[in-house]
Amino acid sequence: MKSRIKKSYICSDVNDYQINLNLIKSHIPTVGDIAIFEVLNIGKHSTIQGESTRNEKIMVGDHIMAAFGHRYATAQFEGYVPDKIQTEFHILGAGGVIGEVKSTNDKFKDGGPTRLRIIGYVTDSENKIINTKTIHSSQMLTFTGSAATQTKVVLSIGSSMDSGKTTTAAYVVHSLIKQGKTVAFIKITGTAYTKDADLAYDLGASISIDFSKLGFPSTYMCSENELLNLYETLLEKTLLCEPDYVIMEIADGIYQRETRLLLQNEAFVNSVSEVIFSANDSMAAVCGVQTLRSWGIQPFALCGMFTTSPLLIEEVEALVETPIYSLKGWDKEGATELITYSGINKSRRVESSQLFLEVA
Repeated sequence: MKSRIKKSYICSDVNDYQINLNLIKSHIPTVGDIAIFEVLNIGKHSTIQGESTRNEKIMVGDHIMAAFGHRYATAQFEGYVPDKIQTEFHILGAGGVIGEVKSTNDKFKDGGPTRLRIIGYVTDSENKIINTKTIHSSQMLTFTGSAATQTKVVLSIGSSMDSGKTTTAAYVVHSLIKQGKTVAFIKITGTAYTKDADLAYDLGASISIDFSKLGFPSTYMCSENELLNLYETLLEKTLLCEPDYVIMEIADGIYQRETRLLLQNEAFVNSVSEVIFSANDSMAAVCGVQTLRSWGIQPFALCGMFTTSPLLIEEVEALVETPIYSLKGWDKEGATELITYSGINKSRRVESSQLFLEVA
């Protein structure tokens, strides 16, 4: 065994451990199980996010510590933890999520996933495999909805991966901070990687955390109860800063399994003060609003990638009455306003404080 092991972000809480070389012959991995892997070839992932959150270059022959998990990413990989013993696996996510790729977005077909060989499982002093979820299990709360009554939760959702919901959420954080509000951010679903939470923190969130802080390599294929308990636990942690608002993001699009489970759960929806919906294009915006309304959810605003095109904005505003907000002006020195293209007066400026007085 080489002396240096590159520890991925999801394993950052693992310190005292041993490496069992024999368990790979008998143990079928489960979500959260930690192991040591050798890099066999470089595909899509040429770096992993290390325990310090720095992206670390990996090379063929390197040994990395990572955890098994599933992944759902329409723009990258669909992958799962195998239900059988095998020696070769793939990197599903840069935060240290390992599994076996089932489907790949065409843009990564040529390179494919980075391929690994398992060396051994990471075990504790009793020779039990260390599991990232088990490490944090004592912190998990049971969902009651009580945490949400102590703040205002604004939910940022989108039509798909990369629709603009993270940027929208982070800029809402920034706008509220400029008004003197205390704001926190949580990302409740997705695959372990700190980029989204980091952006919200950079833009002013007092606390910015996601599911990986509770040992979840990803939330794909979690049960509805697990998701609700994650929500309660993460929200409770943000209450330490006594936030006026908690901006919360759910990953992927509204048709994705976990997103749909949450949005169709009455107790969850009732705990949310307001919803912002981001979309890639005009059809996604219009159909997204229609779908959400059919689920009993009325977003107070539309945002996202489509707002970069005045033509797409015009297409949407001709079909829906929901106000459309762009990010323009948010990054100006001292700016505390949004630009709205709502209805008959496209030049009307609405201060973000006015906006949130309307939705509070």
